[in-house]
Amino acid sequence: MKKLLLILIACFGVVGLGIAQVGAQGSAGAVNGSAGSAAQEGPAGMIVTEVPVRPAGQTDVVGLAVAPIETVRVGFIGLGMRGPGAVNRFTFIEGVEIKALCDLYPQRVEDTQKRLTDKGLPRAEAYSGADGWKRLCERDDIDLVYICSPWQRHTEMALYAMEQGKHVAVEVPAAMTLEECWALVDTAERTRRHCMMLENCCYDFFEMATLNMAQQGVFGDIVHVEGAYIHDLRELQFNPFSPDARDAYQGQFRLEFNAEHTGNPYPTHGLGPVAQVLGLHRGDKMNYLVSLSSAQKGMSEYARERFGSDSPEAAREYRLGDMNTTLISTERGRSMMIQHDVTSPRPYSRLHTVSGTDGFAQKYPVQSVAVAPNAHRALAGEELKEFLARWEHPITREVGELARRVGGHGGMDFIMDWRLVYCLRNGLPLDQDVYDAAEWSCIVPLSEISVLAGSAPVAVPDFTRGAWDRVVGFRHAMVN
Repeated sequence: MKKLLLILIACFGVVGLGIAQVGAQGSAGAVNGSAGSAAQEGPAGMIVTEVPVRPAGQTDVVGLAVAPIETVRVGFIGLGMRGPGAVNRFTFIEGVEIKALCDLYPQRVEDTQKRLTDKGLPRAEAYSGADGWKRLCERDDIDLVYICSPWQRHTEMALYAMEQGKHVAVEVPAAMTLEECWALVDTAERTRRHCMMLENCCYDFFEMATLNMAQQGVFGDIVHVEGAYIHDLRELQFNPFSPDARDAYQGQFRLEFNAEHTGNPYPTHGLGPVAQVLGLHRGDKMNYLVSLSSAQKGMSEYARERFGSDSPEAAREYRLGDMNTTLISTERGRSMMIQHDVTSPRPYSRLHTVSGTDGFAQKYPVQSVAVAPNAHRALAGEELKEFLARWEHPITREVGELARRVGGHGGMDFIMDWRLVYCLRNGLPLDQDVYDAAEWSCIVPLSEISVLAGSAPVAVPDFTRGAWDRVVGFRHAMVN
């Protein structure tokens, strides 16, 4: 086991964070026994990573609110697949100025400028090249830096922006290693800046309706939730990249990561909405997970069919199992199942399942709701339509029509951006804080640790370092 732990420490960016294993007595501290490593209860054989000591004078940012920003001045980094759409959505939001645009490639910046000038808005300051994003962050007329770069640059850019005094909105996952998760937390706490991960699926109309139902007790006591990201992305992953491409990942970053890693590299679309339903670090927390990956078949088969059996793509090793299933146990005894599959020919699904003592809801493969005392029969047709209309979330009721017109995954992207600006303009806590970013993103390295350790249980750190139960239940902050 000691050899395995050394391998894990080397692989997952946790050097200095320590890994230990729970023994027969059911508890363990981190392997180096530092002051920040409280004993953690769990099943025998559980792998535990160290919780670093919070630096002296630094306090948590649970419920962080800053002074209202009347006009939110925004700079965008990354104008490939996601960035231009975000710029377009912000042109529909009141109280916003788009001050700067940045991409590695100048033509992408110029193309995105047209989204502003076509609407009669002034051109933004343009940045490009390897360090252009830093110059954008250093401007003194920007309040919010909106990051849509490849995964592996998310944390680096978010940290630098916060160090320059900027609030941050960063695409998913916010971090890829435990070191990056803790760096986001510590930097947000030290700088007192917002760091929101842009988990758009939390703003889907059905997800928000089920959140409203959960908050109003429709499901009774919730005991189990499920989420997933099941989406055949093989074509996009293998498409060759060029700066003018909109159907390929920059540097094929997703393909490269998935070739080198297993576990669940993209957990947050399924996890985020059900985490809010459970109120994670708002009265409950994830305690530990176990993760299992299937064999890898889909990538190799696709590579053979597209490039030929003798091609380098077909000969390459791909470590990501086709299906990953991660089970999570929470402090309050709830169970969670999160799945990931981007290499199988199957319909898109995020599952989104909520099951309680009085009711059940699931979005995929078809919308389904059942409530006691007639839960053997799911609501259907007009009955289901009327039920969902009754429980529509107040936010989607207010802004849903505009969101559908503006677009962005059916409108949920717009609602996410609208809520971000609303909270900043009114000095309110954001819907997703830095602890959400760290908790949801840490499934990336922790699931891989579990898979490589034979599906061993792995403790999920408390990134609030003890403040997880100060607030009870998730709520969207509102002016009234």
